[in-house]
Amino acid sequence: MRIGELARRTGVSTRALRYYEDQNLLTAERSNSGQRHYPESAVTRILLVRELFTAGLSSRTIAELTPCVIDGRATPELLDRLAVERGHIDQHIADLTRTRDKLDSVIAGASASMDSGTPCGGRSERS
Repeated sequence: MRIGELARRTGVSTRALRYYEDQNLLTAERSNSGQRHYPESAVTRILLVRELFTAGLSSRTIAELTPCVIDGRATPELLDRLAVERGHIDQHIADLTRTRDKLDSVIAGASASMDSGTPCGGRSERS
């Protein structure tokens, strides 16, 4: 498939797809006229790359991990690296959970303030 179709099917811009190629996250064969042609498997690969980006991994890290994630090739070093990246994601989840819980507390306080007519944080207005 050509780059426009891959972009449409994955929701990723053609510019991003070219960037993925530059970062060795995606490969394309070239026609005699220089047009990119991708295999059907590129759709799945791009969706995985997007998920890994969303999880906070850099393009460099994704490129290092793709031999295992995409092709099933693993080394002890790669498994260690995957475990480290999973740890980073776990920490990010914990940080987001704490932030969400704090926001829930602020929302509850603001809601109570609206219901009671008192300022947020329980401070009373001075006359």
